[in-house]
Amino acid sequence: MVLFKGKQVTLLGKQAKVGDQAEDFKVINNKLEEVHLKDLKEKYLVISVVPSLDTTVCDLQTRTVNEELGKFKDVLVVTISNDLPFAQARWCGASGLTNVITLSDYNFHDFGMKFGVLIDELKLLARSVFVLDSKRKIIYAEYASETSQHLDYDQLLTFIKTLPEG
Repeated sequence: MVLFKGKQVTLLGKQAKVGDQAEDFKVINNKLEEVHLKDLKEKYLVISVVPSLDTTVCDLQTRTVNEELGKFKDVLVVTISNDLPFAQARWCGASGLTNVITLSDYNFHDFGMKFGVLIDELKLLARSVFVLDSKRKIIYAEYASETSQHLDYDQLLTFIKTLPEG
């Protein structure tokens, strides 16, 4: 069960879990270009999912995950939300974080459906994080039970520290 501000919501799609092969998806970058999972080539991919960058919790999640995990070799961090690409680009400029990659699922809802994070009632994405290996198997998954609350960033960081390099 997932809540949004205390109210139960319905997640569409099949919830992705550890051991699943991630399905290719298409999202839009800040230049309005399609990006697919297959385009993201780094050994490890961290997908940080937020309802909207314009909220305090989402802003902090995006900053924390990028600042902490962006230091690791072979790890690419992307943030996906249903914010418009223009809003994501504005947030990136205002945040002062120059290496943040934001991708939008607003148009296709392809990522949201394939990872089971699209909130039916709001058409926002549920707060979650996924780590994929080089074969794009899901090796870490966390869904926030209350979408307006933080994930366990310490647990995520500890997991990333255990990944073999090279």
